[in-house]
Amino acid sequence: MNSLGIDKAPADTKVVVAMSGGVDSSVTAALLADEGFSVIGITLHLYDVGQGAARPGTCCAGADIADARKVAQDLSIPHYVLDFEDRFRADVIDDFVDSYLAGETPIPCVRCNQTVKFRDLISRARDLGADALATGHYARRQMGPAGAAELHRGFDDGKDQSYFLFATTAEQLEYIRFPLGAMTKAQTRAYAERFGLAIAAKPDSQDICFVAGGNYADIVRSMRPEAEHPGDIVHMDGRVLGRHRGIINYTVGQRRGLNIGGGEALYVLRLEPESARVIAGPREALGQTQIYVKDVNWLGDGAAAVPGMELEAKIRSLAPRVPAVIAEAGGGRLTLDLAAAAEGVAPGQACVFYDGTRVLGGGWITRAPDVGDGEQAALDLKAADA
Repeated sequence: MNSLGIDKAPADTKVVVAMSGGVDSSVTAALLADEGFSVIGITLHLYDVGQGAARPGTCCAGADIADARKVAQDLSIPHYVLDFEDRFRADVIDDFVDSYLAGETPIPCVRCNQTVKFRDLISRARDLGADALATGHYARRQMGPAGAAELHRGFDDGKDQSYFLFATTAEQLEYIRFPLGAMTKAQTRAYAERFGLAIAAKPDSQDICFVAGGNYADIVRSMRPEAEHPGDIVHMDGRVLGRHRGIINYTVGQRRGLNIGGGEALYVLRLEPESARVIAGPREALGQTQIYVKDVNWLGDGAAAVPGMELEAKIRSLAPRVPAVIAEAGGGRLTLDLAAAAEGVAPGQACVFYDGTRVLGGGWITRAPDVGDGEQAALDLKAADA
């Protein structure tokens, strides 16, 4: 069995590498080619190339396609560019816009992994007869005691990307490989230098690829100009504090930009798309000890999560993991009780479950079920008094 855990000699093992044009995926391709695997590079054309070519700090842009092609040429491996622009718009960009209009804070990188990069790219890799799909993610795939593949955090905590991979299914995990999972970023760049890759010093992508300048509201406004409605900024105690131009300009936990004058420091507690209201309150009201999660993808032992199970929950990519207990579960939904209050729990964000380094799965944070505005205000007051 070779280094990818495939029971074939490297020369007889065909691996498709998802090449974004960045350092990580380029080194992934170089490492596998150096080990003697039959490597095929695939780069996805996801959005307008002309716009992306001039924007540093993103991925999958026009210049990145050229970088990936150059690396593939230097490695003497086949390279294909697939036009996935239509499905990227439907599955990622449209979902992103609709989520903001619904008062949520979406994570398009997770949606992209879940749909375009894994569902669709795996299908193409299988069509090419590949034994595996390899990516440059900093996560680890390990075989569990029962012989099934498990998803684990990357060795480098500062680069770990397992949070963004929670929606990977058990079936997909059997096919995907993460050759960089046990490395640090410094080690990856050292390999890029060793292999003489032209992109060795290329900066990491940081922005959402299709959001120019990091202004999320602008893209929502441009795609759904008729859907932005002004409304009231309301204190959690019911006082109307001011007006806003549209809830797409706000996220849970936001303090700046409320433009409601002096006085106490107020934060966005909740967005109500139905009434176009932004609910604000003091920082202590942001804390939540109970989280509701939908569309759960379970990667742990057993067929599904069960009440009473203890785990650690991560509610944002940069947030610490918090001990939690599953209070209720069923029908692809669950309720988590946190050991300590978490701030900025926003619908649309991911809640990912861990047991040590192992990813047990995750889902999408949603508002409390069957709670009306009056009941929600009471819950807010209760949270503030706690």
